[in-house]
Amino acid sequence: MSELAAAVALFLLLNLAAALVVVARGPGAADRMLAALLFGTTGVAMLMLSALALAQPPIVDVALVLALLAAIAGIAFVRRSWRTPERTDA
Repeated sequence: MSELAAAVALFLLLNLAAALVVVARGPGAADRMLAALLFGTTGVAMLMLSALALAQPPIVDVALVLALLAAIAGIAFVRRSWRTPERTDA
């Protein structure tokens, strides 16, 4: 791995550590879900970085599938937790 790739990987690991603190102390479900989405995004970035460093293109496919799953999880969380007031037509 080049020095730049190693520096980016270290930065991403620090982001994961910060997200882990938020998950442990997060005040609400929304904060925890955002931290989980950060885990997903960082995991995708780490996979893309390793695919580049190891010259393994199939790892990119795995990263894209994980990105899609993270997006679906975020949408499912919002759909489940967001309550709209009932309309009453007079």
